[in-house]
Amino acid sequence: MGKVYLVGAGPGDPDLISVKGLKCIQQADVILYDRLVNEELLSHAKQDADLIFCGKLPDCHFMQQETINAHLVKLAKEGKTVTRLKGGDPFVFGRGAEEAETLADNNIPFEIIPGITSGIAAPAYAGIPVTHRDAGASFAIITGHRREGQEEDTKWESLAKGIDTLAIYMGVGNLPYICGKLLQHGKSEQTPVALVEWGTTVSQRTVTGTLGTIVTIAQKEEVQNPSMIVVGEVVRYRDKIQWFEQQTSKNYYASGAL
Repeated sequence: MGKVYLVGAGPGDPDLISVKGLKCIQQADVILYDRLVNEELLSHAKQDADLIFCGKLPDCHFMQQETINAHLVKLAKEGKTVTRLKGGDPFVFGRGAEEAETLADNNIPFEIIPGITSGIAAPAYAGIPVTHRDAGASFAIITGHRREGQEEDTKWESLAKGIDTLAIYMGVGNLPYICGKLLQHGKSEQTPVALVEWGTTVSQRTVTGTLGTIVTIAQKEEVQNPSMIVVGEVVRYRDKIQWFEQQTSKNYYASGAL
């Protein structure tokens, strides 16, 4: 019997993977990796390792989740060391729990290797702390969409009135609905909002506004997935402590690219 490692690859910057996660890549016989995994990490794999892409696009799954689950079981039963490499953290909107359940049901040995999730990392790279003594004593991570056909159960009133900072994943397509719900339940139109596109990568771009303006701004700027939506007063700190995009821009000019 082999073993499966469910590994969080982090939010995009390949240097943000954990030491243990990197070891799992280096030792794997087979790596099944997602769309948002930085492929630079695959350069650390063994020369004879099998690399299997099983990424998903919105409304287009290259490999169905049930097929991925079946592959993990099959490969482990063949005696392989399998690394399931997932963007961010396996247990934060990454379906890692579903895969772990399948492995447990089939008596397959496995380990969970946490990763840095984009709900914390993307704001940090944009100069936005998700907590701050003066502006953010609580934060919540929220999915911006639900499984098709599933009843909407996000507690918008509690989120609007009881949480200081909201980090919303996979929500750009539903941005008008999200902003509308927060406004409907008492959030001020002046509440700062940031959209961090391709967070922690060289393509990172941050667009800011308020709950009352961000939908129009996002449409004008043509913000696309993957993007993290950050709602709360902590967004104001970006004006003072943004660092990554400025650093990337300086390196770009210094390289002679322009």
